[in-house]
Amino acid sequence: MRIDVVTIFPRMFDPLLAEGVIARGVKQGLIDVRVWDLREFATDKHRSTDDEAYGGGPGMVMLAEPVLRAVEKIGGGHLVMTSPKGRRFDQNIAQELLMKKHVVFLCGRYEGFDERVREILHPEELSIGDFVVSGGELPAMLMADAVGRLVEGVVGNADSVVADSFYEGLLDYPHYTRPEEIRGRRVPEILLSGHHENIRKWRKEQSLRETLKKRPDLLKSADLDEESKAILRRIENES
Repeated sequence: MRIDVVTIFPRMFDPLLAEGVIARGVKQGLIDVRVWDLREFATDKHRSTDDEAYGGGPGMVMLAEPVLRAVEKIGGGHLVMTSPKGRRFDQNIAQELLMKKHVVFLCGRYEGFDERVREILHPEELSIGDFVVSGGELPAMLMADAVGRLVEGVVGNADSVVADSFYEGLLDYPHYTRPEEIRGRRVPEILLSGHHENIRKWRKEQSLRETLKKRPDLLKSADLDEESKAILRRIENES
């Protein structure tokens, strides 16, 4: 998997490449991450990457030419523009990006990119939610991490990826570790029973309960098997 990032703040990505899942994937040779300083593709001696907006108004606009030159230098890949106008990123989109094999994140700042970047490059626009952050770097990091951990071999225990929240369209079940009791709160007895089939069923039920309680909207699109449907009907009948 190759991930390229175009940004005016390349050092923001140093921690991503030093610790965590992406760093592990890079060290293992499973992920190739290349961070490009947009200022290196500026066309003037001041290395400008933004300018005032035509028509006036507050804020600066990212220049198109440096972005176009950077993308030409990279020479390929699926272009992703971090943008509040885009589809909201989720686990399904992470899977889609994984299948692209090569993703290029274009990180905007200020009032965003000159519209001609969209007109010429036709990038996929992705958002991480309906809120404002200072630039596209943090969204790009989040998406890169979500995609990178799906690369085979990056996460040591592949089962932990499959069991994660959203992987199957549902929230994750509760997790517990030692000790068995903390301030009067005990680990559910079924998890101490050693009965793997009962534990599996309990976890599935808890996953459905968590989703119904906290994110019922996910159930509309979740691909539930017959066992899950029966459990969900029972839970709904309890109320």
